[in-house]
Amino acid sequence: MADGGGTGERPELPDRGKPIGRRVVLSVLALGAVGVATGRSISDTLAKIAEHDPTGVLNVLPFGANFRYYSVTGSVPVADPATYRLGVTGLVDTERQYSLTDLAALPQTDIVADFQCVTGWRVPDVPWSGVRLSTILAASGVKAQAKALRFVSFDGTYTESLTLDQARDPDMIVALRMLNGPVTHDHGGPVRLYAAPMYGYKSIKWLSEIQVVDRVEPGYWEGFGYAIDGWVGASNGRNDAPTR
Repeated sequence: MADGGGTGERPELPDRGKPIGRRVVLSVLALGAVGVATGRSISDTLAKIAEHDPTGVLNVLPFGANFRYYSVTGSVPVADPATYRLGVTGLVDTERQYSLTDLAALPQTDIVADFQCVTGWRVPDVPWSGVRLSTILAASGVKAQAKALRFVSFDGTYTESLTLDQARDPDMIVALRMLNGPVTHDHGGPVRLYAAPMYGYKSIKWLSEIQVVDRVEPGYWEGFGYAIDGWVGASNGRNDAPTR
């Protein structure tokens, strides 16, 4: 990765890959096997637990594709849809503050794509809808010295980044809807990023600000060794992993 700032190029890969989580607890695996053998009751219970499992130990159990909910702060305030604003700031010709109504009035893009977590679980064929990042950037105008975007969550801690080239990929959207409804609070609503060709940690939840900056600023998980370029299938999402 040149200068630690990302290549900006989307790899052309026939298969986006599926990293395998390593945190396996044998007792939990045994319980999952019982669920398969005895019917749906235990498996359904495990699925509900897994939706709020921050450890990843339930990811390998055979109870179907389910979202797991993560927060790096423990709790996140719920945004009032009436007063929510998405800021576009930094190296732009015109800084903006978008309400939900403003965002809904912009051209909308629909995407059906997988959500792939770097810990190994995947939810296939998720319907998403929102505004392309390229549309938002064009509306504000990007100054010549701009090189990247920095995304800020209203959880007060989480940040992420994309190069300008990555941000202009047509599958990068500011999502207002997912799973055929508004983005819920647990899923990062009222507005989140969906970076379709990248691992889930790049799709920042509870989005509050898009800062246009002059260099890539590594996000929250990059500080713990995650790859700045989080293309699914290019690696297992770790900086120490070989690319293919």
